[in-house]
Amino acid sequence: MNLVETRPDVTIADVLAAQSRLDGMVVRTPVGEYPDLTRAAGADVVVKHENQQRTGAFKARGASNLLLGMTEAERARGVVAYSTGNHAQGVAYAARLTGTACTIVMPDDPNPVKLRAVLDQGADVLLQGATFDDARERATALAEASGARLVGAANEPAIIAGVGTLYLEMFQQAPGLDVLVVPVGGGSGASAAGLVAAAVAPGTEVIAVQSAASPAAHDSWHSGALVERANATRAEGLAVGCGFEVTQALMRRHLTDFVLVTDEQITLAQELYLTGAHTVAEGAGAAALAAVLADPERFAGRRVGVVCTGGNASADELRRALARATGPVPD
Repeated sequence: MNLVETRPDVTIADVLAAQSRLDGMVVRTPVGEYPDLTRAAGADVVVKHENQQRTGAFKARGASNLLLGMTEAERARGVVAYSTGNHAQGVAYAARLTGTACTIVMPDDPNPVKLRAVLDQGADVLLQGATFDDARERATALAEASGARLVGAANEPAIIAGVGTLYLEMFQQAPGLDVLVVPVGGGSGASAAGLVAAAVAPGTEVIAVQSAASPAAHDSWHSGALVERANATRAEGLAVGCGFEVTQALMRRHLTDFVLVTDEQITLAQELYLTGAHTVAEGAGAAALAAVLADPERFAGRRVGVVCTGGNASADELRRALARATGPVPD
């Protein structure tokens, strides 16, 4: 499928409406600058801390905007979502906020931190298959059978608009960015970032990053067609095996570039967040910083915004990251 002709129905007006709708429902997360990150990158790095958002990740913004915009009759039928974790938490949080019955389908053996958080929000959880894509198939069938609203993480204009609120905040909090680097799983973050940057900071480059172990969104963007790829990254928030029409169309319209990093480079960035910024980043949350560290010539001397999109790291992730500073990285 050629994506150039697709016209997704998401505008900056939708983002502004979402900002009004979400007032008081989500946190205006801080930005920070850290000497250790600046020295390591050779660039003026500004971090937006969505790891301090409700549910510990940016996904609460999009899910809350979608559910708050549903009618009472729609919410009465309930919602079903599929996720490796952070989207699940966001939908479960928004469902509890709005009194909506919620079922989440997650892959087998999910991150225990994320699973507990979803259950604590009161959602029902089903485990299905090894990957995000297996969970998506089960959730789709469940929604069709029950009449509940299927809430995907990518092809949802209301979710993209809600996520866009974090970039409105970032450009207000850190004006004058030369470049903004955003991690991609399904693409709601990067598509929202590009949309907002084009409207309020058109001089800012927006660069997306994904793990080389799960490159479907990257390869879809570069090829101009939706493709499926192997999906083996350790970074759950990046573990998506296909491209999505709505987010890909927005990213093709607004991104400057789309790059890949390795899982080991992501782990190195997690370690730098821990030691240099005293902050917890899960794998997806460290991917933007990993891209900056991996290409110092590209970013040297520039004012670079990175989004720490989530902090819901498992104990194994944190041990692996700290091992970077003390010895061999465990499997």
